[in-house]
Amino acid sequence: MRDQIKGFIINNFMMGRNPEELADSDSLLNKGIIDSTGVLELVGFLEESFNIQVEDAELVPENLDSVNNLVNYIEKKRA
Repeated sequence: MRDQIKGFIINNFMMGRNPEELADSDSLLNKGIIDSTGVLELVGFLEESFNIQVEDAELVPENLDSVNNLVNYIEKKRA
């Protein structure tokens, strides 16, 4: 799951940037990797790939702002 998420972020949001720049704990927003439009694209990927429904109230940095947060969020949703 972690590799799938990280691969999606690298392939869709880090064009022309070194993938090594992305640590699992890095803030995707603060590093300029993703913006508000990118969040919507990321949510679509998560819903389709992991068969989850992301509610509007769950669109917060604690769930979506790093690879680690994304993995933890998906694991909670699937539990």
